[in-house]
Amino acid sequence: MLTAEVLMSHSLAGEPPSAGRRAAPLTTAAYSAVEWDLLTTLPGRVLVAAASPGPGRPARDVAAGLVGLDAVAAGRASDSDLVRAVAAAIYARHDGATAPTGSATAPTGSATAPTGSATAPTGSATAPTDSAAALAGGLADPAELPQVCRAAVRVLRRRADPADSAAYRQWVESVAVRVCRTGTPQPSHRRFLDRLGDALDLR
Repeated sequence: MLTAEVLMSHSLAGEPPSAGRRAAPLTTAAYSAVEWDLLTTLPGRVLVAAASPGPGRPARDVAAGLVGLDAVAAGRASDSDLVRAVAAAIYARHDGATAPTGSATAPTGSATAPTGSATAPTGSATAPTDSAAALAGGLADPAELPQVCRAAVRVLRRRADPADSAAYRQWVESVAVRVCRTGTPQPSHRRFLDRLGDALDLR
């Protein structure tokens, strides 16, 4: 089985820095530790749910999981300060760095930005879920995803600039879109994406 570390290192290795990007500001100061944890684990939760089997929806393969990891990594090159800070925090957590809290200095965008597409290695179809769970900070229950998304939307309404809020929600949705569109899409994938869009207040 491909481990989370293998897939994450595959996604991170050899990518050039994002030229000209500004360092993320002290974005986390506006959020409590609980709120920041919610925002930084949601992309991984979405990847888990999109890659997991559901009614009429088969489990996705390794290639789909890697595509989802690339979509998460693309946040490092976002124009949104919030999205860049969240993406940096996700990878800092994976690398064993201390996760930011509401009073801590936000992660910067100066680290190497993994923005390129990865070539999918062969391996177990369960590997994408393992990797996504690592990004989510642990195993996540896909059935809880709608309520977690709505909780994130409430936090963003209270704390975030409207442009950052929209960019974050669209980025999170893009993770699921890229996973679901890898391989042969099924009608159930469209229904999943519609429900996700509703929960993220994008419909």
